[in-house]
Amino acid sequence: MGNRNNRNNIMNILITGGAGFIGINAVKHFASDNNIIILDNLSKKGSDVNLKRVENLHNVQFYNADITNREILNEIFNNEIDVVLHLAAQTAVTLSVTDPVDDFNTNAYGTFVLLETIRDKAPDCHIIYASTNKVYGNLSDIPLVEKETRYWFEDNILGVNENTNLDFYSPYGCSKGAADQYILDYNRIYNIKSTCLRQSCIYGQYQNGTEDQGWVAWFMKAYLGNEDITIYGGGKQVRDVLYVDDLIKCYDAIISKSITGCFNVGGGHNNTLSLIETLDWMKQNIPNSSTNISYDITRPGDQQIFVSDNTKLKKLIGWEPTITVDQGFERLLTYLTDNK
Repeated sequence: MGNRNNRNNIMNILITGGAGFIGINAVKHFASDNNIIILDNLSKKGSDVNLKRVENLHNVQFYNADITNREILNEIFNNEIDVVLHLAAQTAVTLSVTDPVDDFNTNAYGTFVLLETIRDKAPDCHIIYASTNKVYGNLSDIPLVEKETRYWFEDNILGVNENTNLDFYSPYGCSKGAADQYILDYNRIYNIKSTCLRQSCIYGQYQNGTEDQGWVAWFMKAYLGNEDITIYGGGKQVRDVLYVDDLIKCYDAIISKSITGCFNVGGGHNNTLSLIETLDWMKQNIPNSSTNISYDITRPGDQQIFVSDNTKLKKLIGWEPTITVDQGFERLLTYLTDNK
């Protein structure tokens, strides 16, 4: 078995949702010195294109299947699996509202099926789960001040930490939150080595941003393609943004140090933007765009502000973001320009 405390040894890593945006970045990173198994049903637009990016790697194996397919999972786990990066998910709040059944089946039930397979066939493996900041709900109890272009914390705190009360708002929040709690409880009850990462807004290369999910890439694509953008709410909503390369480094450090528990992961206090400020960046850096901006009512479950307090992870494994907003946006702009 690969020693998870020593990255010099080859590991067998299963990446669910491995053809998605974060997944394919993880595949390309970890395939340099490990055996990779991708499980993905290719339901997301662009996932088939992402898969082609790694099809020539000899140590990458692909299964075209849903996360709820226990038969395929059993087949995969007939081989020894050291690490599972569980990234497969329905990721849009809006789609969860229109189709809560699919949202539940993918996020909650799919995670449960995966955990049961691990409990049965690979109880010594380490599962890292990509949860979401949406498990904290709309955070309406945190006092805010309204400034010219953004909301901010009235008490100027670093951000939201892991002690914040959970509030599963929207079907998406419920399904991801249920999976989040199952991940943590399987560690307590069955001693499954598990890590739950409540991720904030991740962006970067290979992201096929849409209006429903991946908003940074969506804004940038819209400006490049002269497409109109609708802002839901006043545009002063604030998010911390984390470039995907920094997230993958976090995954790597967690695997190397065999860390378990629950952690918030995001761009943090130094990498925040409101929607208005993001649009201003687009105007300045894509100046000839004819994109028009319109406004509509706030969508259910939206947070006026979310900033991840990364203190817990920094203290435990020394991780913190290294790529600034300007650096990350410039990288994404170059990628999208080169891959129209």
